[in-house]
Amino acid sequence: MMLAVLSSVLLSDGPFDLDAVDPERLRATVSHLSSMNTRNTNTPECVEACKWVMSKFEEVPAFKGNVELMSYHITKGSRVPKDLDVVQVVATLPGKTGRTIVIGGHLDSINMAQGADPYTARAPGANDDLSGVSMTLEAARLMASKQWNATIKFVAFTGEEQGLLGSKALAARAKAENWDVEAVLSSDIVGSSQNKLGQKDDQHIRLFSEESDKHQGRELARFIEWQTRQSVKGFGVKLVFRRDRFGRGGDHTSFTAQDYAAVRFTEVFEEYAYQHTIDDLPEHMDFRYLANVTRVNLAALASLADAGEPPTGVRVVLDQSADTTLRWTTTPGTSYTVFWRATTSPVWEGAFEVGEASTYVAKRINKDDHVFAVGARGGVPVVAR
Repeated sequence: MMLAVLSSVLLSDGPFDLDAVDPERLRATVSHLSSMNTRNTNTPECVEACKWVMSKFEEVPAFKGNVELMSYHITKGSRVPKDLDVVQVVATLPGKTGRTIVIGGHLDSINMAQGADPYTARAPGANDDLSGVSMTLEAARLMASKQWNATIKFVAFTGEEQGLLGSKALAARAKAENWDVEAVLSSDIVGSSQNKLGQKDDQHIRLFSEESDKHQGRELARFIEWQTRQSVKGFGVKLVFRRDRFGRGGDHTSFTAQDYAAVRFTEVFEEYAYQHTIDDLPEHMDFRYLANVTRVNLAALASLADAGEPPTGVRVVLDQSADTTLRWTTTPGTSYTVFWRATTSPVWEGAFEVGEASTYVAKRINKDDHVFAVGARGGVPVVAR
């Protein structure tokens, strides 16, 4: 049975429909691209796949003239037989401001089975990571229905299987061109709800994040978990407070290395026999599960893209009281939300909508026992100090 979801995310100018996510459209994208023999970054087939994804973005009027086949250079090394110029796809949905959100998955695939030639062997790469690419295309189709406050970049990365080369190139470019990147949402291996051991969880997606004093990655993850609870019924986010899985990496880490807030979605129970092999096929995927993962991404993306400028100078007033008083510096016309959680809680436990206020008194919630934060309505909360 398909999990029920609420019909919309509440935005400043009306609801955003999550029910519009189409599992069959996700399936069609995965089926088409996985039918290619390989999408190894070093091969012409990868370029062909990039051009096909580019054409799908360009079918949406809002992306006309805003889709780039981004070229970057890779050098001979591990899994790269020779120096080569390669490409990946970056589609931009211009916003009202230069604040930028990046969302994507990696398009390239590889077959690493013993005895297989990684450059010619069949590498369908359906779940790893056409699940993330199909999610990105579906999110782009739905987000293109309006102009958002933030600019959104939808990316089909390549070079991931060679060492995150494509995401490193884009993150370096973002830094060099002074992009105001507020959040990066990376989905990698998000299309299956069970493994061959019989372990199954069709109601959660894992979300990896790292703690840092240089970016808001951990708070971005907490906010996505909170927003999912508000918007998606019967499906939730399982927070994992690690940068990534043990000994493994993903495209989000290229952005945290540049001090951008970035997180990674990955299914709860991976099936390793279907990764980097000929068996990574669409028939091993759960497209109703992938549709719910897409809804989680959309709920977060729509909220973040609709938000105003985050507050600055968020602080707790140091008085002796059973109440907690918060103050912050505002931007005119921006509404704010106050969040709170116990010091031992990994997730936000409550929130208060406070309008355009610059101060708020949380009645009977003690500052000693709780963490507080303030965010622009729909934006990542800034922890009070």
